Amino acid sequence: MTSKVKKNIILGFWILYAVIMLTVVVLFVAISKGSIGYMPPVEQLENPIDKYASLIISADGKTLNRYAHSSDNRIQVNYNDLSPELVKALIATEDIRFSKHSGIDVQGLFRAIIKRGLLFQKNAGGGSTITQQLAKQLYSPNVNNMLERLLQKPIEWVIAVKLERYYTKEEIINLYLNKFDFLYNAVGIQSAAQVYFNTTPRGLKVEEAATLIGMCKNPSLYNPVRFNDRTRQRRNVVLSQMEKADYLTKAQCDSLSALPLTLHFSRLDHKEGLAPYFREYLRMTMTAKKPEWKNYGAWQRQKFQEDSTAWEVNPLYGWCNKNKKADGSFYNIYTDGLKIYTTIDARMQQYAEDAVREHIGQNLQPAFFKEKKGRSYAPFSRILKTEEVDTILFRSMQQTDRYRGMKKGGMSEANIRKEFQKPVEMTVFSWNGQVDTIMSPMDSIRYHKSFLRSAFMAMDPRTGHVKAYVGGIDFNNFQYDMVNGGRRQIGSTMKPFLYSLAMLEGFSPCDQVLHVQQHLTDENGTPWSPKNAGAKRVGEMVTINWGLQNSSNWVTAYLMKQLSPYTLVRLLHSFGLKGNIDPVVSLALGTPDISVGEMVGAYSVFANKGIRVEPMYVTRIEDSYGNTIATFNPHMQDVLTEEATYKTLHMLRSVMDGGTGSRIRYRYNIRVPMGGKTGTTQNHSDGWFMAFTPSLVGGCWVGGEDRSIHFDTMNEGQGASMALPIYGIFMQKVYADKTLGYSETENFDVPSQYANPCKGYSEEDIRNIPTDVGGIDKMFQ
Repeated sequence: MTSKVKKNIILGFWILYAVIMLTVVVLFVAISKGSIGYMPPVEQLENPIDKYASLIISADGKTLNRYAHSSDNRIQVNYNDLSPELVKALIATEDIRFSKHSGIDVQGLFRAIIKRGLLFQKNAGGGSTITQQLAKQLYSPNVNNMLERLLQKPIEWVIAVKLERYYTKEEIINLYLNKFDFLYNAVGIQSAAQVYFNTTPRGLKVEEAATLIGMCKNPSLYNPVRFNDRTRQRRNVVLSQMEKADYLTKAQCDSLSALPLTLHFSRLDHKEGLAPYFREYLRMTMTAKKPEWKNYGAWQRQKFQEDSTAWEVNPLYGWCNKNKKADGSFYNIYTDGLKIYTTIDARMQQYAEDAVREHIGQNLQPAFFKEKKGRSYAPFSRILKTEEVDTILFRSMQQTDRYRGMKKGGMSEANIRKEFQKPVEMTVFSWNGQVDTIMSPMDSIRYHKSFLRSAFMAMDPRTGHVKAYVGGIDFNNFQYDMVNGGRRQIGSTMKPFLYSLAMLEGFSPCDQVLHVQQHLTDENGTPWSPKNAGAKRVGEMVTINWGLQNSSNWVTAYLMKQLSPYTLVRLLHSFGLKGNIDPVVSLALGTPDISVGEMVGAYSVFANKGIRVEPMYVTRIEDSYGNTIATFNPHMQDVLTEEATYKTLHMLRSVMDGGTGSRIRYRYNIRVPMGGKTGTTQNHSDGWFMAFTPSLVGGCWVGGEDRSIHFDTMNEGQGASMALPIYGIFMQKVYADKTLGYSETENFDVPSQYANPCKGYSEEDIRNIPTDVGGIDKMFQ
């Protein structure tokens, strides 16, 4: 070969090299400019993960749950919140030269090209850096073949280099771990740590961190729930890489590799965890839109009025649709990574849920089943006719998704009824867990109606902070919220409102009344003469205090005769009771439908010197950067004068100390000074109990899904049997937990001039059980 030929060959190689290099440069410039492939804009590179779940945080710092779309169920975690072992495991396994390159590891890239591309060694490792993998996660769509994947690589290289310009190494690691999908709706390292090990990223042990980093290679292949052995082997590979990188000694590596792969697995589900009814109520409240009449049914006029008022006066109602971010868009609780700090105390919430479960599940429900066993009308009242029961069941059938689906599919009413009588496989609720069974859909409707429902709420009467919120017995199966959604007749828990009105009008607890049946006439001339089951001291003179203490309908009717039902209705609205309340004389015995939440707010008046505090659910909201963007304060309103308040307080304390609420003393051994009232509606369809201490007011309702589902006898059906025990169990747990700071030695702050509302009355004229602590102690002797 002549020298000229050699020169031409060499020249040709240099030209080819120059062309290749120029092509590469042009290619990468075109990619960088977005002319080839997709290049995210600068704004997106500066904020690559813009969707984070919002956290619901309790008053004692516990995360109750989150609001998120299923594909973006991630919680933003800062680098300082990651355990050092987690970071070391990631670097050792995925990118050992992470701190030395600027997005592309040239040495690793050429190794991969030679070993995988030329020598076809599948286990030779990849050339992608952590930054490249992040670029892939953020901006590369899934492809179906190797050629398309190869075409994505140059684009990812350019994006990786740009990411390295915008972010520190720590921020890149943080973004990578926040973005990765670890399966089971565990998007991001915070969710993964919670789902698989019930801990935080900071609290991960070395072997746990290695397990999660091992999943990053292929989470489906190394799924620790389905493939424990395979994932354990992958975990040990990560531990071995950490040893090679001198992050672990050989002894540590061997010791950790010998450990079994132990999970504390729990799926992320908004229906699970503490306070599901509260969380759903909060979600609906915050995301509410401005009420428009066209979105309401004709029967929802009252609901429309209440929502319209809430939109104007309640800053939490519709918060997401009333407040905008810096970019002008409204806040989104599913994607904006908000931290919503609630008033709920996680410990007290747990005690409340446990109290409902213990009383209803272990005592009341078995008693209900026992009473209804073998009865053809079960679970309904024996006073219902067969056709009335059928009507209720048919109406319930029409409200099911199964019925709507059949109707939409064109099935006739007769055929739908036939289908609802055919046994099918299904899962039904029980207090011992879900049960797989075979049952007809109609029988399942009847079966689920047989479970008694309940609602409970506890609140600080001074601040309005709601400490516990239980809207039902099981959110998975019975999602209707009976704290703020459902409304039921309140029975005798209405009486304190009437008695407080009497105190406002100048009556005294020690005024006397002849205890006989009262006869009243309403505006239409209709007579009303309430009965008084189990009446005591008939024909005797009794005090008004005695009337409330023993829940006498006759003393209550006497007061109603002296007062105006219109004035009472105005006062009830001042107490915070909403809705249309008819000004009729029978109102005195609790005919209106009221929610548990409204009742708890109303009873705060008696514990708070005549001032009503609106129930408060959120104290502040922070954005994803930790900036406080909203704060909330208690809303208060004067309702009673101090004198009327202390007179009513005196009577309500006597209810607990020897009256209808005294079971709280002798059965649950709760000694704290307190006031309260039991309530039972007609046919004992509803059982209520309202009570308050100087620092806590609580309310409980128990009843059936339908008013016709109830005990046939008063013994189990009264409020003292159905609702009071839940409050009693809850308070026992609260006082047993000294970390909560509640004390049974606290007392109501009553000014000396109101300490004795019976001053000036002779002892012979007054029959009253003492309400001081000494008097309470005598009851336990």
